[in-house]
Amino acid sequence: MTKFNRRYSLLATLALATATSALTSACAPLLIGGAMASGALLYTDRRTSGAQLEDQAIEFKAGPRLKEALGERAHLNVTSYNRLVLITGEVASEADREAAEKTVAAIENVRTTVNESAVMGLSSLTARSNDALITSKVKAAFIDNGNIQANAIKVVTERSTVYLMGRVTDKEADKAAEIARTVSGVQKVVKVFELISDAELKALESKK
Repeated sequence: MTKFNRRYSLLATLALATATSALTSACAPLLIGGAMASGALLYTDRRTSGAQLEDQAIEFKAGPRLKEALGERAHLNVTSYNRLVLITGEVASEADREAAEKTVAAIENVRTTVNESAVMGLSSLTARSNDALITSKVKAAFIDNGNIQANAIKVVTERSTVYLMGRVTDKEADKAAEIARTVSGVQKVVKVFELISDAELKALESKK
């Protein structure tokens, strides 16, 4: 199989998996690298196993609680990395936006929240599918580059804006953002990283 065909196959697989998640989660959390992660993904994850479980629990609890608080007035995705929680999507009013943040912040083990939800009409299924495709293309670009530990970075796309999460160094953060900006369809890149020092990264890698 040629390099092009391998990359196309990878991109198609990522797009299908991410699109399926996006289309089946109205107010449910968007889970990236969740409970079905392989041993290889867990091995390269820079969170402790306990933090990974807490992140999954936060995302799992967020959907029903937001549904209860906001009903059909919102389409929200909640993504947690090392208990730093990103809220994206659309809400009907500023009051709903504040209610969404308060609801998520009250979930057990949430360390801090970054509320990127917007007061506007709910996005269409077509827009969400496009966001899923952009996410898959950004992930594939990280893998193609070879200088980015792709499994250490979560990619979330909302209305063509790409949010990057993970525990990375300054250099890694800048490189990942640079790569993401070159992907077709990306309008903006927002870094929601937890920055660590080179010494911290070396210590993490020595534990593998």
